[in-house]
Amino acid sequence: QVQVAESGGDSVQAGGSLRLSCTASGVSANDAGMAWFRQVPGKEREGVACIGWNVGNTFYSDSVKGRFTISRDNAKNTVSLQMNSLKLEDTAMYYCAARSRPGCGLSSMLYSYWGQGTQVTVSS
Repeated sequence: QVQVAESGGDSVQAGGSLRLSCTASGVSANDAGMAWFRQVPGKEREGVACIGWNVGNTFYSDSVKGRFTISRDNAKNTVSLQMNSLKLEDTAMYYCAARSRPGCGLSSMLYSYWGQGTQVTVSS
């Protein structure tokens, strides 16, 4: 059984930084593409960043490119999202997702396994 769990959400002032972490159990790091999504009430879930099993294979949404960095530790089956220069519009519930294929993308349809989410709130 695959389980995905996020941590690290918090309240932070605009311009600050946060680091989210995600652990996926029950899926092989060598097979699993992983991603971070975010969602605010009333809006669709948005793909933020993803990383394939090959750590050089990463994609970012335009809204976070240059500010967020996704990374992974395959030995620990963990993925992190370093978020810098946070903006008010980054406020959302952030979800980690995993798939049993080595590639990744920013469409939620690619992922079968999801965490419960961790809240990020950016204030002025």
